[in-house]
Amino acid sequence: MLGRPQSLLIDGPAGHIEVVVEDPTGPAVPRGLAVIAHPHPLMGGTMDNKVVHTLVRAFVLAGWRAVRFNFRGVGQSEGHYDEGRGETTDLLSVVSHHLSDPALAGKPLALAGFSFGGYVAAQASSRLLQAAADQPAVRAPSTVVLVSPAASRFEVPAVPPHTLVVQGEADDVVPLSAILDWARPQQLPVTVVPGAGHFFHGQLGGLRDIVLRHLRADAAREAGG
Repeated sequence: MLGRPQSLLIDGPAGHIEVVVEDPTGPAVPRGLAVIAHPHPLMGGTMDNKVVHTLVRAFVLAGWRAVRFNFRGVGQSEGHYDEGRGETTDLLSVVSHHLSDPALAGKPLALAGFSFGGYVAAQASSRLLQAAADQPAVRAPSTVVLVSPAASRFEVPAVPPHTLVVQGEADDVVPLSAILDWARPQQLPVTVVPGAGHFFHGQLGGLRDIVLRHLRADAAREAGG
């Protein structure tokens, strides 16, 4: 297990959800809240996955408060696997809980996920965007980052046009062709990492840098109006 801060338990729809919260260093208030979802629970996926850890590092370096969590039935999180339905409500519960912090009032929300977690993050983004269209008080995500979303195994919904999608060229779990078939109707750009497999072995530093550049470019664009 990668070293990390002590986990906490918060209330969720199926019982307790185990979360880990990491803030940027220094006295500055976090730029926003980033919630990161892990790979498939029935295939060994947990919030301590190395790709999830890499996403956390990128968000923290970009000044965000990064929250990762275990889906229901994983680690100390209660409940049972629910084929993405309950896992989406888990993610939304984590978002709701942490956005109640006054330090994050008015701050942007980011959703990110790897593999199955990318599918869940896309589902949660779609639900929040639909809710925000009717209820202005709902915080829709301003940033979505998906790494190898499980488009070959689940029906991943369309995502906002500014979504960052990163895919390994040699991924044998979620083939590049499946990602391109999903992205093509949306005219959604895909960042392909040459030679990278599903878990980005030996290329996690490059993955972190891709995500970090994207987050910093977003911040600069927003600052420039």
